[in-house]
Amino acid sequence: MLVAEQTAAALGAAGMLALAISWLYRRRNTVRIAQLGWLLVGFYFFTQAWTYLEHDDLILTVMCALTLPLSAFAAWLEGTSEGEGSQAIVWARGTVAFAGGPYMLVSYVPYLSVLAIWFVASQSAWFLGFATGQNIEIGTTWVNDPSGRTSWEAWDGNRWFATDFTGDYAFQSELILADGSLIGINFVLACTAIQSMVLFIGAISVLELSWKKRVRALLLIVPLIHLLNVFRNAGLIWMHMTYTQWDLWGMSVFEFGHTYVARAVSLFAMFLMALIMFEMLPTMHRHIMTLTSPNRGRTRD
Repeated sequence: MLVAEQTAAALGAAGMLALAISWLYRRRNTVRIAQLGWLLVGFYFFTQAWTYLEHDDLILTVMCALTLPLSAFAAWLEGTSEGEGSQAIVWARGTVAFAGGPYMLVSYVPYLSVLAIWFVASQSAWFLGFATGQNIEIGTTWVNDPSGRTSWEAWDGNRWFATDFTGDYAFQSELILADGSLIGINFVLACTAIQSMVLFIGAISVLELSWKKRVRALLLIVPLIHLLNVFRNAGLIWMHMTYTQWDLWGMSVFEFGHTYVARAVSLFAMFLMALIMFEMLPTMHRHIMTLTSPNRGRTRD
């Protein structure tokens, strides 16, 4: 880590707040506030690359490492774009603020993290049990902090804000069979698909459209992401329980499915949902095309 986790979290929160303020007061000249926000947010996510590197997640490591140069580029666009380019970058600052802010809140408030894990784990277990006829339940939820691994019930840490954790993930909920035997898979916050949901929530909620259109789009996309994620989780658990001897390059069927297959399918599903959103909300499509266009609208000389 470049800086302590607490420092990185504080800088990230400050950056999200700056972007939120600059979006809320977008009718005024808040470009400098937005530029500061972009740089702080980019630095925060850049520091997370080390965390994913420790988890041997190359894809997320690279994506986090790219956030700093991309955020610096966004800060540059804030000061140079005009016309449609200016509207697009303002939409982008609102998207990041109102997607990243809630995600950070869930990540650093243990109560919210564990609640999200329980919510998705229980539904994934129910769906798998319904499909296979087995009774699958949530077992112990473990906490990894500097004092060691302990159960959620016995943990005496701060449940309203915490950043100091060790191990692969801060909170892990076990899945068990009716006889109490472990399945061998733990649910973590990344299994909840909250990242995908808050991204769409942020991108849709800050569009300059009527609230009815935005609510209609959110009611379509958020439950759909949740249902697809529950199906994905259940499928991975089923494969883990069924193909116990499967091996490819030293990876189990769960490791291969989780790291490569499920991620590829998820990205493809996100792409399809984005196409649906572009049809329903052409303004979002126009903003994205403007930001990725070589011209990016009109620019100052």
